[in-house]
Amino acid sequence: MKKNFYKLIFIFTVIISAFQFVACNDIMGYSVLLWNEPEYKLQDGDIVPVYIRSNISSVYVVGVTDEEGEKKIELPLWQLTEPVSKRKVEQSKAKYAEYAHNYAFVKLDGLPCRAEPVNTAKQVYRLRKGEIIKILYKGQGQAVMSGRKALEGDWFRILTSDGTQGWCFSYNLSLFQTDAEGKQIGGDLIQEEIEVDEKQTKIENTIWYPDYFKSLINSGNIDLTRIHPSYNFDIDVENNKVVFNSNTIHKNWQYEGLKKTGDNEYEITNVPITIIYKRADYIVIRYTDESGKPTDYNYVAIEENLQEIVDAEKERRNTAFTKVYEHGPKFASSNYGTLELKSDGSFIWKNFKLLVPSVIPAGTKNVGFFTERYALSKNLKETYDGILTFKFDGLNQEINFLYKLEDGALRIEDATSSEIDGNLVKTRSSSPLILYFKVKVD
Repeated sequence: MKKNFYKLIFIFTVIISAFQFVACNDIMGYSVLLWNEPEYKLQDGDIVPVYIRSNISSVYVVGVTDEEGEKKIELPLWQLTEPVSKRKVEQSKAKYAEYAHNYAFVKLDGLPCRAEPVNTAKQVYRLRKGEIIKILYKGQGQAVMSGRKALEGDWFRILTSDGTQGWCFSYNLSLFQTDAEGKQIGGDLIQEEIEVDEKQTKIENTIWYPDYFKSLINSGNIDLTRIHPSYNFDIDVENNKVVFNSNTIHKNWQYEGLKKTGDNEYEITNVPITIIYKRADYIVIRYTDESGKPTDYNYVAIEENLQEIVDAEKERRNTAFTKVYEHGPKFASSNYGTLELKSDGSFIWKNFKLLVPSVIPAGTKNVGFFTERYALSKNLKETYDGILTFKFDGLNQEINFLYKLEDGALRIEDATSSEIDGNLVKTRSSSPLILYFKVKVD
């Protein structure tokens, strides 16, 4: 019954939207066309009246005039600027006037389109060789270097045919203009067809990471000693570089090209690497070291932003650290001494002799540093708030305690024999020693 009710509501909404779509004649504003529309003899830079915005269809309904008179047509949202008043639309038009009717032909496959006019800014799009893009306007950006030499060119705000906007450096673009029919005027000859090896394009346009990154991320096991954004394999076609980094390998070479040597195998010219393409998100890198020994490494494409994941893990640790510190910072136990935590991560633990040598080795100093290094598995989170890792001065091993913040107290549990996988504590000790500290008020 409820399902039918929602279905009726949906149909009613569509009918109302369709009625408004057809019946409304009021102009909601005026927009500047950003991409040629030769069918209606419209060029980028033209101003058109906008009647309706449909978020369902992702189109504007605009008015045009041709031999048959005035009519209304639909154009994609990305093809127009936001509708404004008739007075303000002239200001909007002026913004794009200098490069009205200017487009560009992409000369380099995988050319990055960036969020800011800086060569190190985040990539928002990778352009294909032969792709046509719209030049919107020129910006002030950072020089693009090839070694110590600045490349010739300018930073342009560009628009792709699927509506993506970003910044692109013009060194690998061929600019041209178009006439009212959308035909090219000037610039290099544009090839009608370009044969593209989709697998090679995927290899070159993807930053690849060790396959264990994926399993660690999926399990929530963010071990900062093993996951680092710089541990990757990347072919930077723009700057002619190949980078291969891991916790044990740190190599980079000049990139001269990728040669197909089999159905799914590619060799990098003058680089001791063969790439075996397995699928769109998985490759094998066969690296031959200086001794001539080849070794295979499995690498994957990762959709998540690794830097954001690393930053989130650092924030998690910092937040947990702060909560424990602010809960005290001084704690006292009648059996296990006094524990004082300090804001810089150091601690003083006095009179812990009942923990020697079962938990803390004999002769251990009573000072050191504590951290919130590990994360808890899902089942442990139901019982504990986290795990404190104590590193006593002069002691190589770490001492771990699961903990729970309680009203006016801190309960900790020896985790010496807990199962720890990377950064994740999966189980508690089989027969743990539990310590109860009260918050000490000076």
